[in-house]
Amino acid sequence: MTQYNVTGMSCAACVARVEKAVSKIDGVNSCSVSLLTNSMNVDGSADSSAIIKAVQNAGYGASLKGKEKKSADAEDSLKDTETPKIRKRLIASLIVLAVLMYFSMGHMMWGWPLPSFFDNNHIAMGLVQLILSGIVMVINQKFFISGFKGIIRLAPNMDTLVALGSGTAFVYSTIALFMMTDAQVRGDSAAVMSYMHEFYFESAAMILALITVGKMLEAHSKGKTTDALKGLMKLAPKTATIVVDGVEKTVPIDQVKKGDIFAVRPGESIPVDGVVIDGESAVNESALTGESVPVDKLVGDTVSAATINQSGYIRCKATRIGEDTTLSQIIKMVSNASATKAPIAKIADRVSGVFVPAVITIAVITAIVWLLLGQSVGFSLARAISVLVISCPCALGLATPVAIMVGNGVGAKNGILFKNAVSLETAGRIDTVVLDKTGTVTKGEPAVTDIVTVENISETELLKTAVALEKSSEHPLAKAIVVYANDRHIIGDAVTEFNAVTGNGLTAKIGSESVYGGNYRYISQFAEISSGEKAKAEQLAEEGKTPLYFCKGNKLLGIIAVADIIKEDGKQAVNELKNMGVRVVMLTGDNEKTAKAVAKNADIDEVVAGVLPDGKEKNVKELKKYGKVAMVGDGINDAPALTSADLGIAIGAGTDVAIDAADVVLVKSRLADVPATIRLGRATLRNIHENLFWAFIYNVIGIPLAMGAFINLFGWQLNPMFGAAAMSLSSFCVVTNALRLNFVKVHSSKHDRKIKHKNKKENKTMEKTMKIEGMMCPHCEATVKKTLEAIDGVESAEVSHEKGSAVLTMSKNVEDSVLKKAVEDAGYKVN
Repeated sequence: MTQYNVTGMSCAACVARVEKAVSKIDGVNSCSVSLLTNSMNVDGSADSSAIIKAVQNAGYGASLKGKEKKSADAEDSLKDTETPKIRKRLIASLIVLAVLMYFSMGHMMWGWPLPSFFDNNHIAMGLVQLILSGIVMVINQKFFISGFKGIIRLAPNMDTLVALGSGTAFVYSTIALFMMTDAQVRGDSAAVMSYMHEFYFESAAMILALITVGKMLEAHSKGKTTDALKGLMKLAPKTATIVVDGVEKTVPIDQVKKGDIFAVRPGESIPVDGVVIDGESAVNESALTGESVPVDKLVGDTVSAATINQSGYIRCKATRIGEDTTLSQIIKMVSNASATKAPIAKIADRVSGVFVPAVITIAVITAIVWLLLGQSVGFSLARAISVLVISCPCALGLATPVAIMVGNGVGAKNGILFKNAVSLETAGRIDTVVLDKTGTVTKGEPAVTDIVTVENISETELLKTAVALEKSSEHPLAKAIVVYANDRHIIGDAVTEFNAVTGNGLTAKIGSESVYGGNYRYISQFAEISSGEKAKAEQLAEEGKTPLYFCKGNKLLGIIAVADIIKEDGKQAVNELKNMGVRVVMLTGDNEKTAKAVAKNADIDEVVAGVLPDGKEKNVKELKKYGKVAMVGDGINDAPALTSADLGIAIGAGTDVAIDAADVVLVKSRLADVPATIRLGRATLRNIHENLFWAFIYNVIGIPLAMGAFINLFGWQLNPMFGAAAMSLSSFCVVTNALRLNFVKVHSSKHDRKIKHKNKKENKTMEKTMKIEGMMCPHCEATVKKTLEAIDGVESAEVSHEKGSAVLTMSKNVEDSVLKKAVEDAGYKVN
């Protein structure tokens, strides 16, 4: 996807015009234009010069966004340069307008004093008003240049409405002034006085001033929507201290190369991503993760750009620089997401494409109808001008992008990164969340959970023997025991004759005495295990834990249980999702007993165990039939399911493949950020609906009011100046409403509402894969299929003798032992 800068756009009609022009080019697959960021994303093989030419032919400017833009330049590009320019125009306009209003309303209506020269000199009064309103029009000539260019190119925009409204008032007033001179020459003083009431010079100027007020408020508010992105860019360090031949020197950040050694002192910002090679420290990573608690960094640990070294002096080796750093990737992700368009914006796009021509047509019809009804030309034009200046396509064009921009910023501040606007909208519509087990619900690292000692054996003695054995092993379960012992400062004795018995356990000697560690089958060969100890081990296994037995000589020392424990916030996150009306399903390739134990601890009601990677994808596709599905995972085997889901959510500490396949990245790797993601999506979607409602209802009520539809009913008559004021405030209200998203507390469940999804069938089917040996032909397949489908709860079985597997679709959970017995009774073996 290629990004472009687009200049000259003033409203949603301009966006529609640019998108239409670019979409016609051969090779363009999709085109998305953002009025908020004045940017355009184009997907396809079309040449960039052809795209730029098409935009220029449509009456706008375009240029490629610089791929190697430095962070300082990127930050400058987001600076609010429009507000200062508009402010100068507004101040100049208001000064001239104040003098004009003194002449037109102050003197005429309230009798404020004027120099004697103007006594009964109505032509002079008219000339002063003409000159002053003309000055205001020159100050705000941008409206007229852009507006009439739009008419010439048959692509009218908001500026066209303003230019026509103000210009019509000015031209009509000028004609009235000339008619007044004729009446003066004829000596018709009554006609002269009547023409004084036909002057709309102050309206012509006031319309421009009020629209400029709205434009300034809008520009200021739009600038606020990019605060989060600008804040991220400001975090980027400008210099780095690199070490060359043992000498430290400070260089600009763009001179740091991959592999360079850089030094960071306490209080300094880490310049690029790297790995610690010397020293230790505590690093504040809140800039990237939002976590205020510093993280200890030792030799071999990774560090990220823009994080703050808080304590010790460290030296690091640069691993990722420039646009490859974590910070740059976050900035790029937030920027890209803000430049894309959410599906809900299509409603406003379709309306905006015909809005301005329709308003001009309505204004002309309004003037004609009032003339036919016998009203004066002045009255009829006033109604037409009111229609032109109250109509606001900007509010429609800004309704979605401002909410998306602010929502993305809020997400970035909380470590939730949306890759595009579609993912943010989809997050607000999620019905079902599918969770991977290892590394998502659980920590992904085994840990010691229980220690069971036998009579007369202390916990310390058991741990000393266990760590002596396990410290020589590379098994993940061994690492858990070593970490547990080290945390308690327990050091095992030196061992000799160490040997790992694959699939069973370990053996070694401490001094002259043999020690053993492993599963029940292995240890029972060397030591007697009582029924009570065996029952305790079985109970631990039922809880999803792995019991490891240890003995010295022929005496059992005890049992150490190890398990991949659930994350601290796992249970709370699941309950928050359920309280929000979201269905939670856990998919795992692990065995059913362990999966059920983990699910029970995490309060997950639905579990599908023994699922291969392609099985996860199939389950996700099945769930999608009944609503919007989010898949949360962290591993390579989760990538197909992440891609297949309506919303793929990758745990930030996961693999690059999972992150690349996902639509949302959770930087903190916390499960609590899953309900926070949906909460933010719902708040953003609700805000978009509010903005669209305001934009539509404003025009639906405002245009008929301006036409004079309520004059006969209620006597309501809209002055063009009030119409201009309403128009100037409409876009400001939409942008201000979007800024309210900054106050959303994404981790607070206080205002959660359980959303009931209409016409959604609840899918109660589960899928399970069995590995079966002994099938030789299609006849064997048919036998196994018939056997399995005869079991209560098994809806269907897809059996393959070539793959040696059976994929079961079940309406309820069926124990593995029941399935295994049925297949083995049929003459086949289950692995």
